[in-house]
Amino acid sequence: MLGALTLSGFFAFLKSAIFVVGYIQSSNLFPEPLSSEEEKEVLIRFKNGDEEARNILIERNLRLVAHVSKKYASTNIDQDDLISIGTIGLIKGINSFNMDKNIRLATYVARCIENEILMFLRTSKKTKSEVYLNEPIRKR
Repeated sequence: MLGALTLSGFFAFLKSAIFVVGYIQSSNLFPEPLSSEEEKEVLIRFKNGDEEARNILIERNLRLVAHVSKKYASTNIDQDDLISIGTIGLIKGINSFNMDKNIRLATYVARCIENEILMFLRTSKKTKSEVYLNEPIRKR
C-alpha cells in the first residue's frame, strides 16, 4: 500500500504520522470519538479531497489505537512505540477505507492497526537473532 505512493505522497504521509505521534506525546487524553453522523459527514468530506477531514479522522480515532495496542502490552515493546506503529496502521486504514462497503470505519481501521503492529512484531522477531560484526562477543 505504501509502495504505491509518489515521493510527495510519501512526504505527506510522513508529515501526518509525525503530527499524530507529536499529538500523542504532548497530550495524556485522547479526543472523543466522532458520533456516527459526524463520522459520516467527515468521511464524505475526506472522500471529496478535504485533507483537514482526514486529520480529524486520525485524531478522533487515536483512542482506538491505544485500545488495540494494549492487547500487545505483554510484548517487550514500549507502549508508546506500539501506539506509534498502530497510528501508522490507522493512517493507512483511513486512506484505504471505502464507505461503499457498508462497514464501520472503526471496525476496518482496528484491523489495519492490528495488522501493522503484528507486521512490526514479526519483523522484529526476525532481526532479534541477527548478529552484527560490530557487536562484542560474549565471554563464557
